[in-house]
This record gives sequence, structure tokens and C-alpha cells, in this order.
Amino acid sequence: MHGIVLLGAPGAGKGTQAVLLAKHYQIPHISSGDLFREHIKNQTELGKLAKQYMDRGELVPDEVTVGMVRERLSQPDCERGFILDGFPRTIPQAQALDNLLAELGKRITVVPWIRVREHILIERLSHRWTCRECGAVFAYFSLPPREGCKREVCTGELYKREDDTPEVQQRRIRVYEEQTAPLIDYYREKGLLVEINGEHTIEYVQNLLRQAITAVERAA
Repeated sequence: MHGIVLLGAPGAGKGTQAVLLAKHYQIPHISSGDLFREHIKNQTELGKLAKQYMDRGELVPDEVTVGMVRERLSQPDCERGFILDGFPRTIPQAQALDNLLAELGKRITVVPWIRVREHILIERLSHRWTCRECGAVFAYFSLPPREGCKREVCTGELYKREDDTPEVQQRRIRVYEEQTAPLIDYYREKGLLVEINGEHTIEYVQNLLRQAITAVERAA
């Protein structure tokens, strides 16, 4: 079983790489952003609860997020493995995930950390486009394709977020470093972390990830 948690700052390419890994290993890519959008769109109890906090401009409590992850990981398509992207974000969430996986009889097998220097992250973020329909993010250094979203079964319009400015991006990276970067040491101490240079092409980084995943899982 492949139990993969992808780590990396905003702009590191986690989402792009996760989609490719999911297709290669034939396991689901579980994005925290997608989970929230799906639950809110379908007006589930967890979605309604999350929306109440979001509408008030408050952070969604960990127990709500963990509840969404629990439900998703319990589905049959996760029997062969999973790729988590955007969760966990904090040490308490990582600890909650450990407990959840133990209950489900699953485990994390490898945690790739995609490393990219800050000035490259900011450059990438300033050229990204977001799909209005599914929330997928794409990097184009000019205008995006006229046909819109390139995700399967989605042709939503692509747009640039108003908050995609260098100043906002730097703040997002600071938040990541304060809240999420401690996960690097958390998973390193567990012997699960593997560092990946994310400054190469998408294809090259994908190959690095596959090689690292194979090496760590064989050694386990």
C-alpha cells in the first residue's frame, strides 16, 4: 500500500505532482481544498458546519477537517493507498491523522518534501491561474488556454486571483513556514521524510518522486 503525504510550500507544485502520482499508482489524490469544496457543494453535515465557520471568517476546527479526511479514507478506492495534499498542515493535525490511520488499519509509508527556494515560489505564484469551477491551479507565464480548465471532465474558466500579489504570497509562505514546516522534523524523526528538489521540470520532479517513493517503501 502507498500511503503518501506530500509536503511543500505554496507554489512548490504539490497539486500537479499529486495528480501525476495518483494516475501512476492508481490511487486517489485527496486534496484538502477539494474535500471542502465537495462537502460544501453537496451540503453534507460536515460541509454545512465548515461553511458556518468560513462565513464568519474563522478557521475551520481540526475535528471538522479530520472528519472529512476520515470519511474519504474510509472509501473503497483507498484500499490500495492514497495521496494526501494539503493535509496535515500542523502538528496536531498530523497526530490526529496518525490516530485516524491506526483506526482504519492504514499507515503513511513516505512523506516527500518538495523543496523550492522562495524567490522561485513567488515567481510561480505570480503566474498561476485558478479554475472557477473546480478550483484547480495551473501555471502559465502568459494568458491561459482559451478552452479553460485542463482537468478531466472540467472546462471551467481560468482566472487570476486578486490576492496573487508578491506581498500576499510572501505572507502565505511565512504562514507555511510557521505552521506547516514543523511537519518536516515531525516526519523526519519518524524516518518517513524524503527531500525532493522541486525546481526542475514537472516531468523530472515526477521521476524523482517515483524513485524516492520506491526506495523508501522498499527499505521499510
